[in-house]
Amino acid sequence: MASALAPRPDLRARLHEVAREAGVSLATVDRVMNERPGVSARTLARVQDAVQRLALQGDASSAPQPRAGSWLLCFLLPAGQNAFVEQLREALHALAPWLAEQHARVDVRTTDAFSPAAASSAVKRLRGQYDAVVLMLEDHPLVREAVERMAGDGTCVITLVSDIPARARNHFVGIDNRAAGRTAGALLGRCLTGRSGPVGVVMGSQALRDHADRLQGFRELMAAEHPRLALLPPLQCQDRPESARPLVAQLLAERPDLAGLYSIGAGNDGIHAALLDGGGAGRVAWVCHELTPHTRAALLDGTASAVIGQSAAQEAQLACRLALARLTRQRCPADATPLRIEIYLKDNLP
Repeated sequence: MASALAPRPDLRARLHEVAREAGVSLATVDRVMNERPGVSARTLARVQDAVQRLALQGDASSAPQPRAGSWLLCFLLPAGQNAFVEQLREALHALAPWLAEQHARVDVRTTDAFSPAAASSAVKRLRGQYDAVVLMLEDHPLVREAVERMAGDGTCVITLVSDIPARARNHFVGIDNRAAGRTAGALLGRCLTGRSGPVGVVMGSQALRDHADRLQGFRELMAAEHPRLALLPPLQCQDRPESARPLVAQLLAERPDLAGLYSIGAGNDGIHAALLDGGGAGRVAWVCHELTPHTRAALLDGTASAVIGQSAAQEAQLACRLALARLTRQRCPADATPLRIEIYLKDNLP
């Protein structure tokens, strides 16, 4: 779905007119239009008066229209091998006909989500090129600054799967990750009823907000309900199977008494292989995230105990719907809430 970069529609030009008329910055106009906090009552009134004056001229208050008949959206996703990201790509490809009916199209771009410098540079390159940008990135000060600057230009910013601070984006699309971590703890505890021993944790990075929230929820549940199971320090694999595999292999060698394993992010095909090679399959209770071909195979052969999922198709569509609602100044979809947490066992695979 990639295409050449094109200038954004003339919405920004109309917002500039409001800013000039009111004597305020473009960022202030954006805050008022998008009902964000941080604007004084006096400034709010000035911007609203400017909009009304321009409305009489048939100008800035008219509903924004995409230039050349098409809103331009961008999904900036993690690069590398990630089965869930591939599901998002497939979902966006399937949405192309619907998006065309909405006078919109999507570019999909990638960056190294685990390199703050690379990710922030990728965000900076998108400034001024799109009407809305959907980001699946690490929460880091460099990334946050780049996102805040882009949002300050008036670009609609939506975070996907992993959130960043609210002031830097318009919406977050994803599951309640802290609740997902608690769910993982509950599932693992049930799998280990009557047993004690250490439990390992593998995650992409603690700087990823979704991974950090899941870890927090997991720790809370395990401490409260399963104190006999001791959590080991988390291992970070940057969601890469080639990194996860040796980490888990070493963990199995060093802790032959390992009772359970929780993998918070991607790289599960590497973990699956390590458990099979190291004799942990079926002996170590393993709970992981995202129903992919790899985790489905792990459920079927008994290596994985449970998989916690979220719908890539639902998230891709909701992100697009929220972006278009924001751009056309329509009411946000009623279902713009944390999405349902799915639980898959060997017995209920779709």
